Amino acid sequence: MNRLMPCLWFAGTAREVVDFYASVLPASAIDFATALPVDTPSGPADSVDVIAFTLMGQNFMAIGGGAHESFNHSVSFMIECENQADIDRLWTALGEGGQYERCGWLKDRFGIYWQITPKIMFEMMRNPDRERAKRVVAAMLHMTKLDIEALQIAYG
Repeated sequence: MNRLMPCLWFAGTAREVVDFYASVLPASAIDFATALPVDTPSGPADSVDVIAFTLMGQNFMAIGGGAHESFNHSVSFMIECENQADIDRLWTALGEGGQYERCGWLKDRFGIYWQITPKIMFEMMRNPDRERAKRVVAAMLHMTKLDIEALQIAYG
């Protein structure tokens, strides 16, 4: 069966990136790692890492192929968290050495964009009482790291 697998291209070694993500995110592992055995436009033989890995049950591929394009907000990885402790832990770990942004977004030190969000926020935003949903979104827009208790207070 065919499957969809995002492939991430990193300027430096992909192994450092994948090791970091697998250490921070649950249900994550390196499936295999190899170096391309021939010269490529990205580097000489054995200098380009190719790594298949799993993050939170999702399959990925990483290539350490040198600087070409950088990541941007148009592709990000969202993690729905069950509680504030998970938000706090992931926010700190993934954001270390990167940049924190508003609305639960961060750019990690490798240039990947993440959205660290409480699962309950989306439930509140879908409420048929649009005034309650509106208050949640308004509160979220003023936050950097998302705060479940503050969102619940806004929700009413």
